[in-house]
Formats: sequence, structure tokens, C-alpha cells
Amino acid sequence: MLAGGEPARCFTALVVLVQCLRPASLTSPRCPSAGIVFARYGPVWRQQRKFSHSTLRHFGLGKLSLEPRIIEEFRYVKEEMQRHENSPFSPFSVINSAVSNVICSLCFGQRFDSSNCEFQRMLGLMSRSLEICLNSQLLLVNVCPWLYYLPFGLFRELRQIERDITVFLKKIISDHRESLDAENPRDFIDMYLAQVERERRSDHGSSFDEDYLFYIIGDLFFAGTDTTTNSLLWCLLYMALNPDVQAKVHEEIERVIGPDRAPSLTDKAQMPYTEATIMEVQRLTVVVPLAIPHMTSEETVLQGYRIPKGTVILPNLWSVHRDPAVWEKPNDFDPNHFLDDQGQLIKKETFIPFGIGKRVCMGEQLAKMELFLMFVSLMQSFRFALPEDSGKPILTGKYGLTLAPHPFNLIISKR
Repeated sequence: MLAGGEPARCFTALVVLVQCLRPASLTSPRCPSAGIVFARYGPVWRQQRKFSHSTLRHFGLGKLSLEPRIIEEFRYVKEEMQRHENSPFSPFSVINSAVSNVICSLCFGQRFDSSNCEFQRMLGLMSRSLEICLNSQLLLVNVCPWLYYLPFGLFRELRQIERDITVFLKKIISDHRESLDAENPRDFIDMYLAQVERERRSDHGSSFDEDYLFYIIGDLFFAGTDTTTNSLLWCLLYMALNPDVQAKVHEEIERVIGPDRAPSLTDKAQMPYTEATIMEVQRLTVVVPLAIPHMTSEETVLQGYRIPKGTVILPNLWSVHRDPAVWEKPNDFDPNHFLDDQGQLIKKETFIPFGIGKRVCMGEQLAKMELFLMFVSLMQSFRFALPEDSGKPILTGKYGLTLAPHPFNLIISKR
């Protein structure tokens, strides 16, 4: 299903139509059409997304003002990695914590130390839930929703994960409600709670309430952590596997930024090879290969095929990114896919790691900021290699709701 297809008419022909899948059962049968990611398109979704996007921008999304938070998180990453210098270690935990703390600072107004056991447990549960949610047993829930309540195996495990994460997030909302100063909001939750109060005083119907807030911050917490974490891990793995590319990235960083100054988004324009390298990793390892489910709001015809109203559509981004009609060497890692003859960056409409259309990933700007600043900071400080006794890493990835790399170890050395 994820293999490259025939020449694409790229955004239409490479689509998988799944009429039996219901969005509400992608997480559990009890999940309402709430939040941002899986909620049905309509007035409520538009209202909630508009508010969420403007609120995140208020706290720095897509702005240079967010740079210091991301660079500060890298300081913790650097300290942790230096403890393992010249010894094999797994980068998964430290990268996951750093990426999650960026979204936590926006949504919760705080970062969690790596020694915070509850936070680390939540990150582990989140990764586990994404790993098991597309297990063949759980896919049967889409056909027989009652299976979700079976008291054994993955069904019971997923219910317990859901309960634990619910307690964690609702405790944060409760703490914010008790300390809320609507005139001086600290973060996304405060802004949302203040909006709930305003809507309540206006005494007319509103979709803003604490239950909807719970699903939104759940979406942001999951989507803002797992996807960017996996992209950064894939970047480090491909650097270790391709020392020639790594050397060119190091040279560009040395020339544009130097060894000491922290990177900035303003450096991007002068670093086409580094940017092309990140994009090439995203192309090969698109972390949400089938995007998120969409649904036809009315009957339509696509290239002669009648698609009934209510059909769930899974866009096959993987196939678009590996289409041999578009990419010269679709299965090879080569940053030159995104560079012209003069070494300048090429923007291709067939490069769509964040999806397209009205439901394009709301966190695209944040993810791009984190990927560039974190990747450049890591490459500015370290060289990455695989342990000599390690076998060739598996590059197919582990497919849950996202495509994560299989566990691997790295050896770092200071630059």
C-alpha cells in the first residue's frame, strides 16, 4: 500500500479510499468529533482551528520570538548527549523530551525536567499508544466497536493508556482553572479558559468548553511531539549513515554560523544544502505516510470514480514522495533532489510532508522551526556515527499512526 505508484497526477490518483473506516473509532469508540486533528470539517472545526492557530501565534508560533525557547531546549539536549560522548547511546528519550517541552511551553506554560517521572511516563505511554493503535487486532474495532471493551490484551492496554493520559491532561487544565488570571494569560490553556468564560457570559450557544479544550491539547500534545521527534531522529540516523552529506552540512554551518553563535531562522536563506538535507529526510521518511483521514462532504467524482458522501479518504503521501515520475532517484537519499544546478533550494509542489488543503497540519510552522533550529544546533556541536559493531539499521520504519525509526544507537564526538 505504501509503494510508489504510476505517474501521479500527484494529489488525486494516489489516494486510498476506505469506506468502512469511521473517524470516531481511530482512537476509541467513545471519542467524540472534537479536537483539531480528527474532528469533522464544519463550522465548529473552523471556529476551533482559527482560535487555536491565532492563540499559538500569540505565543510565538512561526515567529522569531519562539527561537529562544527552542534553543534553550537544545541546551538540555547537549548536556545530556555530552554525558555519552564516544559511547553508544540511544537518542530517543532526550530528543522526545526536548520536542515535547517546546509544545508544553506553548500549551501548558511550563517545561518538564527530564527527571520528572510522570512526564517521562506520559511520553512513553504516548509513544506506545501510537505504536499499537494500528495493530491488526485494533483495526477490527472499526468494524466491531464493542471489541474496544474486551478485558484483555491490547484492548485493555489502550484503555488504560487513555485513562492515564486523560488524568494527566485534565489535572493540568484543573490547575490552570484554579490559578487563572484572564487578563494575563500565560499559555494556550489560559487563553482558551478565558474564551470559555467570555462565551458563557454572552449567553449564547458555543462550542468552547473544557471538554473540547481537553481534546485540543491532547491533539497538540500528541501531534506536536511524536511527528517532530521522529523527523529529528530520522535526520540523525541518515547523517550517521551518510558521512559525506554530514560533512557538507557541517561545512555550511561553519561558513554561515560559525562554531559558537546559536542558529537563527534568519540563517535559513543562506543554508540551502542544510535545508535540502532536512527536506530529503522528510521526503524519504514522511512521518505520517497516509496523512490523516479526510471525509467527502458530498458525493463527488474523481477521475471517473464515483465517491459517495461520507467516504473516508486516506491521502497516500508516501507514494507521492516516492513517485519515479517526479523524483530522479526516488528510493535514494540525495539532498540534490531539492537543489538546482547552482545549489539553490527548489520548492516542489509534490513535497507535502504536512499534507495540503484546509486541513494542512496546523503545527507546520512550529515543526519547521524546531527541525531547522534543533538539527542545525546538533550538527553545529557534534558529529554522529553508528557504533562499529552495529548492523545496518532498518530503514523501513515502524508504522503506527506515524512512521518511527526502529531503535538505534549513535556515537557522538564534539566538533
